[in-house]
Amino acid sequence: MKTLSKETGIGIPSIVLPRSDVSLHKWAVIACDQFTSEPEYWEEVESIICSSPSTYRIIFPEVFLGKGSKQKRIQSINAQMKEYIDKKILQDAVHGFVYVNRTFPSGKHRKGLMVSIDLDQYDFHEGSKTYMRATEKTVLERIPPRVEIRENAPLELPHVLVLIDDPEHTIIEPLEEKKGTLRKLYSTELMLDGGSIEGYAIENETTIRSIMESLVDLKKEDGLLYAVGDGNHSLATAKQCWENLKGTLSPELQETHPARYALVELNNLHEPDLTFEPIHRWISNIDIDDFLSFLQGDGKEVDMIQNGVHKTIRLKDIPGELTLGVLQQLLDEYRSNHPEMTMDYIHGEKSLEKLSQQPSSVGFLLKGIDKNTLFSVISTDGCLPRKTFSMGEANEKRYYMEARKIK
Repeated sequence: MKTLSKETGIGIPSIVLPRSDVSLHKWAVIACDQFTSEPEYWEEVESIICSSPSTYRIIFPEVFLGKGSKQKRIQSINAQMKEYIDKKILQDAVHGFVYVNRTFPSGKHRKGLMVSIDLDQYDFHEGSKTYMRATEKTVLERIPPRVEIRENAPLELPHVLVLIDDPEHTIIEPLEEKKGTLRKLYSTELMLDGGSIEGYAIENETTIRSIMESLVDLKKEDGLLYAVGDGNHSLATAKQCWENLKGTLSPELQETHPARYALVELNNLHEPDLTFEPIHRWISNIDIDDFLSFLQGDGKEVDMIQNGVHKTIRLKDIPGELTLGVLQQLLDEYRSNHPEMTMDYIHGEKSLEKLSQQPSSVGFLLKGIDKNTLFSVISTDGCLPRKTFSMGEANEKRYYMEARKIK
């Protein structure tokens, strides 16, 4: 199996899950980078879980970054992780893969496969030719705060979604037909309009080998095999933590250390229910007239929302193929001269409309990209502009469920 692991860039994880008396409805919360401008969402999460064990207590929702003592919260997260391990709230569940089937309130599904990715086969820098590559430009300033959270954590909880280009549906989809023969690990409704989720253990060595062999067949001519769909910065953080640690280890320990790997969910780009949604921009704390005077010109058109009113404006005519790329250049330039301006990345039109009713703020409603072009774009052009697309709406993001020990 080691040879195939090298060829596919994945490993077989040892996964821990809550013991049977823990409410999974309260355990699983949505990815920490969602609802970053809506603290009321996270207040509702807290009211739902009360005193129950929950991933809410062992993640750092980004809505709280910059509020209160960051170090105190990080210390609390690490202490809570240790308590969940020591008190056996988290227990060994499977050494193998996990087949995941998520059902959304709309009736759509996202089928996935939990695996561990070899971070030595991942590089988030532009021009990378590793098996696994970022799909968007990484904002390097966003990594150090995340490193502080992960570097002393005994556990990782993934919200990273990684895409494979499998038009013949050879890897993940057949597992749905086999799930009746697999050991069910969990099944639960998810809080706050998250739908439901179930997971099944894949422990049979023959099945695991078959999956790995099929993955090898998907590799592109330039070596590309995986494209990070969601969680680019979280995975970049795992990579940075591993690079920081690797130099302190012997070659033998580098081969086996659990921090060399990161737990992710693989999804097939060609799953019919998998949609690429745009990530909108919300700009606040600005002088509207001055901002629009700077932004407008005779270039590309973009939809804007202000006080609940939609209108189309033209941007300055500057070089750039994608409207988002042009808009982002202008926003970055304006913010460099107006540091009081704030910018957030918003999933979902309804959230953007609500936020854009606030004074001194505007929203930009962006369009998605054709998902079928993703792998060819990454192979030929490299990364897309940051926060170009999202896999689904905000409530369809990954909820934390599985965990893995990284110490």
